[in-house]
Parts: sequence; C-alpha cells; structure tokens
Amino acid sequence: MAQQQELDSLGTDELRERAVELARKKWDLRFFWKLLGLIPAAEAIAGNREASEASVAQLSGFVYEALSAENDPKVQEALRPVYIEYLREHSEEA
Repeated sequence: MAQQQELDSLGTDELRERAVELARKKWDLRFFWKLLGLIPAAEAIAGNREASEASVAQLSGFVYEALSAENDPKVQEALRPVYIEYLREHSEEA
C-alpha cells in the first residue's frame, strides 16, 4: 500500500523515467512494445487525432525498417511462421 501511495504521488515524468529505466535493466522488450502499441491510442485520448494517425504510420515504418535491416536470411526464415500466423489471423479483417 505504501508503494502504491508513493507511486501515485510521483509526477508522470518521474514515473516514465523509472519505468523505462527498469525495463532497460531487465531487457523487457515486451514493455517497450506495449508502449509503442499504446502511443496512438494515448494520442487519440489526448485529442491529437492527427498525431495518432501519424504515430501508426511512424511505428509501422520503424518496424518495417528494423525488419528490413536484418539481412540474415536464416533470421528471416525463422520469422516466417510469425508472418504466416499473423496473416492467417488478420487477413480476413482487412
């Protein structure tokens, strides 16, 4: 309970810094991925509809660049099942 009160009393900038630093120390990529996924929604909630749409474009571009930068064919082959699963699950939604 005391920890919750301490965290509630911190400013958003301090909370962000602490969370990001902890995730860096733990190599918690899931936390960073979660943040990336939530940024467009947070921008929309904040009333920044255009920024929200731009974030989706920027994030997808960032991921595309990261995947394109990986030139190791063995790594790309290892990712094939992930691509296939995603397309199977989501292609009917488009």
